[in-house]
Amino acid sequence: MTRNGVNISFFPAGHIIGSAQVRLEYKGEVCVISGDYKIEDDGITTPFEPVKCHSFVSESTFGLPVYKWQKQEIVFNGIRNWVHDNINQQKTSVLIAYSLGKAQRLIKNLAGDIPIYVHNSIANLNEVIIEAGVNLPKTIRITPETTKDELQKGIVIVPPVMRDSRWIKNLSHPVTGICSGWMQVRAHRRWQSADAGFALSDHADWTGLMEAITATGAEKVYVTHGFTAAFSRFLNDEGIEAAEVLTKFGQEDDEENKVDLVDQNENK
Repeated sequence: MTRNGVNISFFPAGHIIGSAQVRLEYKGEVCVISGDYKIEDDGITTPFEPVKCHSFVSESTFGLPVYKWQKQEIVFNGIRNWVHDNINQQKTSVLIAYSLGKAQRLIKNLAGDIPIYVHNSIANLNEVIIEAGVNLPKTIRITPETTKDELQKGIVIVPPVMRDSRWIKNLSHPVTGICSGWMQVRAHRRWQSADAGFALSDHADWTGLMEAITATGAEKVYVTHGFTAAFSRFLNDEGIEAAEVLTKFGQEDDEENKVDLVDQNENK
């Protein structure tokens, strides 16, 4: 596609289903705008594809060395063990995850002998995603008729807007597990009063950011959306010309505190 002499093309970002990087080429100069991305193949999203360019605009949501993810198989095994322990103790396992992206990863990787119950916002998005040709395991939409005993024997996935809701508190011995990269740091877990925290993110960690930037071969990196000052300073120290780009999102973008319009509308 060409607009005003600029060739525009799109490449997978690996962030969530349908996410893309934008490649812009004008008179031989190439700039790639990444948006949000991760480089680990999550088995459901089209994997990140590095694109050679002169300039690369990179997010830095987790642009500090402390944020280094475990392999997702390890994280999911931890969630499974947590759920089994809860069921044995007659507790209800409630996972807090975004309706688009995180919820589908959980469903894909936790599907098995334990039924998965999902909030309306997640169920609605699942239907759209399945209609688009993505294969997702079967889930059960939570309705007023769904009993507490049913939920106690399964896995319950709800969006962040439900985290402190009376509905969760009224379940049979509920325990909550927040699925977020911010759970890598214990202080975030304590601050959000979670019973458990699982460091599962749809953003690249410190290592992933560095690998992605190196793979582009970019001569200049523009850092946005996250720990921009610290990350751009590190890149410059490493000999990679970088500049901080300030946005309305501020210095630290907490993925569990962003306004989720889909979730808010569904919870009205």
